[in-house]
Amino acid sequence: MTLDQIQTPAALIDLTRMQRNIARMQSRMDTLGVAFRPHVKTSKCVEVAQAQRDAGARGITVSTLKEAEQFFVAGFSDILYAVGMVASKLPRAMALRRAGCDLKLVVDNLEAALAVAQFGREHGETFEVWIEIDTDGHRSGVQPDEARLIDIGRALHGDDTHHGARLGGVMTHAGSSYDLNTSDALAKLAEQERAGCVHAAERLRDAGLPCDVVSVGSTPTALAAQHLDGVTEVRAGVYVFFDLVMCNVGVCTTGDLALSVLTTVIGHQVDKGWAILDAGWMAMSRDRGTSKQTNDYGYGQPCTLNGAPLDGYVLMGANQEHGILANVDHPDRDIAAHLPVGTRLLILPNHACATGAQFPAYHARSEDGEVAVWDRFYGW
Repeated sequence: MTLDQIQTPAALIDLTRMQRNIARMQSRMDTLGVAFRPHVKTSKCVEVAQAQRDAGARGITVSTLKEAEQFFVAGFSDILYAVGMVASKLPRAMALRRAGCDLKLVVDNLEAALAVAQFGREHGETFEVWIEIDTDGHRSGVQPDEARLIDIGRALHGDDTHHGARLGGVMTHAGSSYDLNTSDALAKLAEQERAGCVHAAERLRDAGLPCDVVSVGSTPTALAAQHLDGVTEVRAGVYVFFDLVMCNVGVCTTGDLALSVLTTVIGHQVDKGWAILDAGWMAMSRDRGTSKQTNDYGYGQPCTLNGAPLDGYVLMGANQEHGILANVDHPDRDIAAHLPVGTRLLILPNHACATGAQFPAYHARSEDGEVAVWDRFYGW
């Protein structure tokens, strides 16, 4: 398949850029001396995860049990399910472990820890569980100095041989890094993330509890960290494609973005300076993550088919199946001549994870122009 044979809208992967992004992150982790466990929720695609593993990644991180099941079938066995566990999901987790999957679970509260241990005891299973640490107040987790950290650890680590759970380590995610945009601020948060998670691990060990794994990571902090003393592994996901939010954060340029949406001009509103595209929010997603950042890209940045941005133009509006492209600073009254009906463009997304989720498959384009179709997972 070639580009002109693809029906639009379509999710397009630039393989040259993707491989460059993978190599950059893996090289960074190798230099820092830590294992790298990519978060595959961004792509939810076996071929992408295989490229990450081929580059040196060890294990994967998932955000749903459906991902864990699908990737296990595809040959990935070292899997961290990095969303807080609840009792209702334990049968699926047990089925994966009994099939041979080295599945790790995450908790951040005593109730969940007790539920995992009890379920394991009742079914003769021992779940490996990591405790989520809150190092930046962004979302979930136990703060490093909270007393309940030790209570959770003890609930997971019993002395009897059939306790049902064992404490494998701690993990954290500095999601607030997405709100930053300077190298100094990112480096400072990366150190805060590292120090907080290491401190939590030390507290558990001082209490006589095991804590082999210290897992940290977000794409910005992974790329900004100056050292990772005490850390055993790093997780990051969106780096594989990057996106416009990451451009605003300052960890990539538009030339690094490996995911775009292929779209076609289907009409115009000449008096308004608009070109109408066949890619609306059902293709781009509703994510407007750049709206609070330095550069607001609307619903995405239009580019030519060779990836060159159309300076001054953005996807300023989106209905379900219609996108509105315009030059927001200088209305283009000749837009029908500049971008006639039938013109094909690429739209760079605000949030690669959200845009990828709109499509059942990717069209992966190699440097020689050949296009392969790669399936993408759905569901929970």
